[in-house]
Amino acid sequence: MLSDIQQRIRPREYTVFAGLDVDKRRMAVTIANHEGILDSVQMAYSSKQLLNYLRKYCGTEKVALAYEIGPTGFGLYDDLNAAGYQCLVVAPSMVPQAPGKRVKTNRIDSKKLSLALRGGQLQSVHIPSGVYRELRHLVQLRDSHVREVRASKYRIKAILLYEGIDFPEAEEKGQWTRSVLKKLATLECKESVRFKIDSLLETLAFHREHALAAQRQIRKFCEQDAELNQSINLLRTIPGIGWITATHLVARIGDWRLLRKPDQIAGFLGLVSSEHSTGDKVNRGSITRTGDSRLRNKLIQGAWTAIRKDEELHEFYLRIKSRHPQKIAARKAIVAVARKLTTRIYAVLKEQRPFERRPARH
Repeated sequence: MLSDIQQRIRPREYTVFAGLDVDKRRMAVTIANHEGILDSVQMAYSSKQLLNYLRKYCGTEKVALAYEIGPTGFGLYDDLNAAGYQCLVVAPSMVPQAPGKRVKTNRIDSKKLSLALRGGQLQSVHIPSGVYRELRHLVQLRDSHVREVRASKYRIKAILLYEGIDFPEAEEKGQWTRSVLKKLATLECKESVRFKIDSLLETLAFHREHALAAQRQIRKFCEQDAELNQSINLLRTIPGIGWITATHLVARIGDWRLLRKPDQIAGFLGLVSSEHSTGDKVNRGSITRTGDSRLRNKLIQGAWTAIRKDEELHEFYLRIKSRHPQKIAARKAIVAVARKLTTRIYAVLKEQRPFERRPARH
């Protein structure tokens, strides 16, 4: 989630701190104040039961709560927020860990969250509003089907290679045209191989059809919401960003009003350099690769298109490429272009205006 729009709490403004370790059936709750641990209980995963416990045990005390983001999503956060409680939803990787600890239980995890919350060490991931959550579901569904389409293609090629059968001659339009699929469906081979290829072709057709259906649903959903539609159309004015990448960006970034500075999006997508520096010595490594890897890959693919369409980006690409050894130059340069695209994304969304090209400097 976008790091610079994450919420923190000021511990001195609260008197009680509740750490919640949540799974689909139960939750462990540890209550602490500024003096120490007050209570530790386990209960069913139920917002109503938790709220009743908080009202009974904490009364009018000012309570802050925290739990780790997971498969249960944001439902518990919504219920606590509606009841007037401050709740942080934190990334597991950002929860401080004591070195040398080898015991992990729900109660210990809830205690760790409670004490970290009291110490002001936790920050919440960005909580998307309802419309952005719905868009995320649709984008994830589309990407899941696209991933299965790609996997089916790899499996078909793998079995042909294993059996020593040549893949049908590709056409100018691509390797997986209707005529190629028709040839695959009529290849002469062993009965067991024929059965496997037919099954994979059916799987390929199924996921391809559902990916298209998901894409149509995304388009319909976005066209019905003026804010989503406007943000997507603005992003598409940036060279290298098409409709699919734009919808994924909007789904993951969420409300553009919460953007604070240009490097947020690059950090969120893991397009910033890792660093291990000490004293005057600065050591920067490869990109952090945090965040949504599918979106990061889409943006890098879009960067290849962008340098063909945008003269400024093309010159930037060549300039960065010239600074690195030939073996890694292209990869380093295209990642730098992708990061540069994130600043354009920020400007377009924050200022709510189309992108305007500037002529390259000569």
